[in-house]
Amino acid sequence: MSAPHASADANGNGTHAGMAAQVGAPTNPMATALLTDQYQFSMAYAYWKAGKHADRAVFDLYFRKNPFGGEFTVFAGLEECIKFIANFKFTEHDISFLQSVMPMCEGAFFDYLREVDCSDVEVYSIPEGSVVFPKVPLMRVEGPVAVVQLLETPFVNLINYASLVTTNAARHRHVAGKSKVLLEFGLRRAQGPDGAISASKYCFMGGFDATSNVLAGNLFGIPLRGTHSHAFVSSYMSLDEIPDKVLRTKDGSRVCQDFVSLVQEWLQKIQVADSLGGAFGDTNQSELAAFVSYALAFPSNFLALVDTYDVMRSGIPNFCAVALALHDLGYKASGIRLDSGDLAYLSIEARKVFRAVEKEFNVPGFGRMVITASNDLNEETIDALNKQGHEVDAYGIGTYLVTCYSQAALGCVFKLVEINSKPRIKLSEDVAKVSIPCKKRCFRLYGKEGYPLVDIMIRESEPSPKAGERILCRHPFIESKRAYVVPQHVEELLQCYWPGRSDKPRAELPSLDKIRSRCMQQLEKLRPDHTRRLNPTPYKVSVSAKLYEFIHCLWLNEAPVGELQ
Repeated sequence: MSAPHASADANGNGTHAGMAAQVGAPTNPMATALLTDQYQFSMAYAYWKAGKHADRAVFDLYFRKNPFGGEFTVFAGLEECIKFIANFKFTEHDISFLQSVMPMCEGAFFDYLREVDCSDVEVYSIPEGSVVFPKVPLMRVEGPVAVVQLLETPFVNLINYASLVTTNAARHRHVAGKSKVLLEFGLRRAQGPDGAISASKYCFMGGFDATSNVLAGNLFGIPLRGTHSHAFVSSYMSLDEIPDKVLRTKDGSRVCQDFVSLVQEWLQKIQVADSLGGAFGDTNQSELAAFVSYALAFPSNFLALVDTYDVMRSGIPNFCAVALALHDLGYKASGIRLDSGDLAYLSIEARKVFRAVEKEFNVPGFGRMVITASNDLNEETIDALNKQGHEVDAYGIGTYLVTCYSQAALGCVFKLVEINSKPRIKLSEDVAKVSIPCKKRCFRLYGKEGYPLVDIMIRESEPSPKAGERILCRHPFIESKRAYVVPQHVEELLQCYWPGRSDKPRAELPSLDKIRSRCMQQLEKLRPDHTRRLNPTPYKVSVSAKLYEFIHCLWLNEAPVGELQ
């Protein structure tokens, strides 16, 4: 009862093992063939027992509603799904465990599982990083029904959170604007190490610039950023704790023997500067010691956390003194981080000081010092900052970003739409849960201004829609909702990423940087009213006239007829 293996050429090209070698192993070693719900194995056994396990099935993976009250979603997780099926195989340890928890199953079933892989599975998908919408299949998975059923839970798992957090990141990028730097600081607040690694990867995909997560930086090549904590600042008591006060100039031409004294001289100048109006008195000397120590360690990347004691009375003047001393030696400080208080007000006041210092001491560029804000930021607080006015250049965002605090899950589903070339439909009293049957092709139709107008699903046997052709687009379930579209450009959405035994060319899995670029480009293509935060316009998803008629004919055939007494 085992499925035959795909044939191999001398180089292993076209084989399951050959393709597995090309795509690599899953990022998470927990993503094995056992990562599924128990009932998938129960169904697989029932299929096998009935001799149906090899029936050719087609499943659609999609979601029903956009998250976060918005009208768009970013698709993510495809690469991990392809890696998963490339490495899908039951080990002897897996088989022994399954035998122990399913003692009622015949031994031959486990012999069947020993031979199972995904060599006879085909996966068609929208490219990762694409903007997607409800009801449109993100992925179409074809293959032996028992095998594809075993893929349902891991696929939904790998796509649900990935797409949710990528969308969350993209929404933060949208509200922050293109010019701001976004830093993902969510490692300590994420749901375990797996959630943290995924969050770092997919936040970068959704438009963030860097992460604090060192392991994610190592795994995915994401730029790393970080400063220091309040603990570092408060760990110092005085300047006497700095044993080595020597700092060589950036060009190496001379040595400053007492950097501490140089900083103290600059602090005195700041305190008596006319342009600063005598705003600064005595500052916290333990904070100054911490800043000096950090600058000695990282003179080319000095960024100080300035709110441990008092931002304007101590943190800002202490930072400026150290930054000006570094400037004397050829270095340029990076900036400050604000982690508490009124971020709009403090950023504006800090910017005033930086500009005054630039003018008073003739230090070009000092007024443009980078101001980073953190402290439980989210989409709403960034929007509020924009409305108040502020001088923040970068945002460090953690908890609300990686936990997707405002929505727990995307709600992806995996529905059978065809078996042995016969269409299947899932009915419900809730129309939103009625599935769209049969194997489909999906297209995005673009208008004259370059914006996408509508996504349309058609039956596989139908001719592709063409640019310049008048196309009737129908709502899948509401008869009165229909419109003609004459697209200027037509894009087919589903591409083959795992061809199985077919001879179809396999689409490339691009790099993370390329996926991130695709995400940014896709969001720029959307009409602004689709991406706005408040009352966004719903994007239209439709079916062809032929598919509409087919859905409703099948619906009538499958729905039981009531009888009145």
